[in-house]
Amino acid sequence: MFKKLRKIMHNLDVPKDDHDKDYIVTIPTNGVFVEGILRIPHSARGLVLFAHGSGSSRNSPRNNFVAGILRQARVGTLLFDLLTEEEDLIYENRFNIELLTERLIKTTEWINRQPQGKKLSIGYFGASTGAASAFKAAARLGSKIKAVVSRGGRPDLSLDEIEKVKSATLLIVGENDPEVITLNQQAYSTLNTTKKLEIVPGASHLFEESGTLQKVAELARDWFKKYLAHDKKGAL
Repeated sequence: MFKKLRKIMHNLDVPKDDHDKDYIVTIPTNGVFVEGILRIPHSARGLVLFAHGSGSSRNSPRNNFVAGILRQARVGTLLFDLLTEEEDLIYENRFNIELLTERLIKTTEWINRQPQGKKLSIGYFGASTGAASAFKAAARLGSKIKAVVSRGGRPDLSLDEIEKVKSATLLIVGENDPEVITLNQQAYSTLNTTKKLEIVPGASHLFEESGTLQKVAELARDWFKKYLAHDKKGAL
């Protein structure tokens, strides 16, 4: 299920550590197989799983950009498809939070069984609807998930479980995304864990404005560096 990764094209150019261990992975999730890209820097301090928003995939240029910044800080990344290509053709699946949550949990359990990931502390990075699945998965997995970062997320879609989240949580929202700010403020007041709400000046929902995605990546990097503890047995 692991294949050595030779070359991946991204729309945003991020420097790559020559010591990264890169794999194309096929992940079993209750009879359905999803594809992913696992990249683990030398002496990684932890591993972050990306939960993409509706209509997005492991090839998301924004999430790949953030992932590149994380790897520069020795945080491993797993970008994978929550849905198969066939499932993604059905629009309703993109908002089936329970299905996305199940896939994220199964993927987390799978990576914990692999030599490449079982020694590393786990975090989640969720975008848009993917953030809701990240919160639900974190609520159910408890202390196994050390940190969660949400970018322009919809945590309101997980309010029935978000108060159970124990992971250190960072909510990032654009200043020019007022509806999502309100939804994140509501979720923030419900969270019963270490938490922070960051509003990025001049940013819209997709953080397309100059420098705003860089700011998101830096905030996420610093959060994961703080809350993804080194494994006592030593990292890869």
